[in-house]
Amino acid sequence: MAWISIIVAGLLEVAWSIGMKYTHGFTRLWPSVWTGLGIVASMMLLAHAAKTLPIGTAYGVWVGIGAAGAAILGMAVLGEPVTAARIFFISLLVVAIVGLKMTSGH
Repeated sequence: MAWISIIVAGLLEVAWSIGMKYTHGFTRLWPSVWTGLGIVASMMLLAHAAKTLPIGTAYGVWVGIGAAGAAILGMAVLGEPVTAARIFFISLLVVAIVGLKMTSGH
């Protein structure tokens, strides 16, 4: 269950990080509300997962999913540059996430 929590928390991190783009500095009500709710839900799920997973693993996977997902959506949805270097480094994040999972002992 902890792994499901951390994956959902990471996906929520992707959602709220992209959502921040639409808040316009938290000046737009509904995008700000949804972004805030995403932050809170993501943190709660991270805290839940950290009860049983090592914190370094839980936090690393959470951040990795968030960073990789935000970068991918940034390129796919927000028109950010798609370069070989960016794809390479996102791939390294994915390898790190899998490595943390495989070495966590859980």
